[in-house]
Amino acid sequence: MSTFAIGDIHGGLKALLQVLNKLEIKEEDTLIFMGDYVDGWSESAQVIDFLINLSEKFNCIIIKGNHDFWCQNWLKTGVVHPSWYMHGGKETMDSYDGFADEKRQQHLLFLENLPLYYLDNQNRLFLHAGFTSVHGVEHEKFQELFYLDRSLWEMLLVMDTSIQKVSMFYPKRLLHYKEIYIGHTPTTNYNEPWPMNIANVWNIDTGAAFKGKVTGINIDTKAFVQSDSLPSLYPDERGRNK
Repeated sequence: MSTFAIGDIHGGLKALLQVLNKLEIKEEDTLIFMGDYVDGWSESAQVIDFLINLSEKFNCIIIKGNHDFWCQNWLKTGVVHPSWYMHGGKETMDSYDGFADEKRQQHLLFLENLPLYYLDNQNRLFLHAGFTSVHGVEHEKFQELFYLDRSLWEMLLVMDTSIQKVSMFYPKRLLHYKEIYIGHTPTTNYNEPWPMNIANVWNIDTGAAFKGKVTGINIDTKAFVQSDSLPSLYPDERGRNK
């Protein structure tokens, strides 16, 4: 049995299918999706539909990202927030053209019930963005930080990795978990097209919302596969490259 984590997708169903085909998943494998399934490329509704069907056939852990939360709010209320609209929301709304009310309701229920984090039996934590409590995710006061926080990753970027875990200066947040897997902040922001590992944290958002790719990683071996770049798969679109 293998466990794979799959980074941000942002409406790129073609990229997701490429990654799953390269992973050659088996029925006994576990797939952990790291959030942000919508907002960017033209197949957001189709990605949600695909994940619903996939979760009926495979063991899938599907974590909620901030863009999924915003899409959920739109499906529930019909209210279009301008900032969401400008950051991929328009493409998501367009992708729902032709979807019946019953299907939209199914997607809403799916999004509402997505977990904000997942902790496996080996004490490996998976969540979209990060957390701030030095006592761990169970003690986080503001749960929206699970899909919004960037401070965890920003701390790692300036961390002195020579500091030992026994040191009083070692970040307390990192001590609670064997490994932490996140997305949310594209590694391509740092001119890195592949997953980035600092201390015990792995960032597997490789910029699919923009000019990057979708990544799937085997969390035991750390071997990873990637899709083609999203602009090459959707040559007539801009994604969030605006």
